[in-house]
Amino acid sequence: MSKTAIVTGGARGIGRGCALELARRGYDIALVDLLEPEMKRTAGEIEALGRKALTYQADVASFARAHDVVDDVARQWGAIDFLLNDAGASNAKGILEIKEEEFDRTIAVNLKSCFNYIHAVAPIMLKQDGGGRIASMSSLNALSGGVTSAVSKHAYATAKAGILGLTRSLAKELGPKIMINAICPGVIETELGNSLTRSRGEEMKKGIMLNRLGTPADVAQLVAFLATSEPCFITGQHFVIDGFQWSC
Repeated sequence: MSKTAIVTGGARGIGRGCALELARRGYDIALVDLLEPEMKRTAGEIEALGRKALTYQADVASFARAHDVVDDVARQWGAIDFLLNDAGASNAKGILEIKEEEFDRTIAVNLKSCFNYIHAVAPIMLKQDGGGRIASMSSLNALSGGVTSAVSKHAYATAKAGILGLTRSLAKELGPKIMINAICPGVIETELGNSLTRSRGEEMKKGIMLNRLGTPADVAQLVAFLATSEPCFITGQHFVIDGFQWSC
């Protein structure tokens, strides 16, 4: 019997990799993203694997749109077994140059989006016999603080740290029917981080014990485990996946 998943930020990068891995494991996938052409391509790849795909062009920062998307997925497929909150946006500005609206937008896309989609799926999952599972994409910078890269200045790190608090709190509120965890990737080769990895890739590998950068496929294996493992005694946790990034 097939299962269903919603993947925000599923058009490319980590979200795409996770969506495809879930499809390989029998999930029909609803993709949510602003990047419609890339999202359509990912949907085609999912369908080529023999699974169903839905696409929703949406700003994940919108609470109302999140509820519209989730309600439509539930109407079409009847159940939502897994939610992956992967949508994110970087902000390269430091505290002395960032504007209030830029900080707010970074928080909205990275953190509030998780609240939006969890708020929408939780009532559905709680009513299902099998409950549901949720994973949200945090970052290694949630634990270490922002550094000098374009992705991980303070606004981004703050939003990603908030995901950890949200995860722990909601694991208590929504358990035992819903299991919710967070993932903290290190340096992953994606479109978002390409400029950084192109300029500093070889240098960064030297600070990673496994001597390579991570890939979306690496993260997808962990996401798939959290979505599919039976039995599962894991909730309210965060998982670092960084190849042991000891100095970057």
